[in-house]
Amino acid sequence: MKNIALIGMPGSGKTTFGKGLARILRCPFVDADDYLEKKEGRTIQSFFAESEKAFRDAEERTIRDLSRMEGIVIATGGGVIKRKANVDRLHEGGLIIFLDRLPEDIVTDVEVEKRPLLREGPDRVFALYKERIALYREAADITVANRGREEEVLENLVEALKEQG
Repeated sequence: MKNIALIGMPGSGKTTFGKGLARILRCPFVDADDYLEKKEGRTIQSFFAESEKAFRDAEERTIRDLSRMEGIVIATGGGVIKRKANVDRLHEGGLIIFLDRLPEDIVTDVEVEKRPLLREGPDRVFALYKERIALYREAADITVANRGREEEVLENLVEALKEQG
């Protein structure tokens, strides 16, 4: 089985649905941010305290590693699509699914203070969505809307994968 990489905004459900998808497909799940922190021996916050570039460089190393693996479901970081090299590697390793969740749903449901790029408040979520939406759509092989109940979204993910073959 090829890899399945989930992309989308912070708070779009990549980890939640990645775990659910991995359980259904009976394959390993890897959260790219957790992998990055373990491999680099640093927190994401410490990278951002240095600079966003320092974090993006570490993220690129992480995606390179994960793309070399086979048969895993990957929950990527929200900004993974900011570097074309990441998108290219994820495509080489498998399928990219964009979990499209509306910013108004994210701001009412997510603890933004735990997310480095969302700490500036709700306006930042809307700005990031506007800045990234075209990149997400362009990178994705499949787009699944994260609207409605968790079970429905997971069913839609599985259906979209079946249709893809």
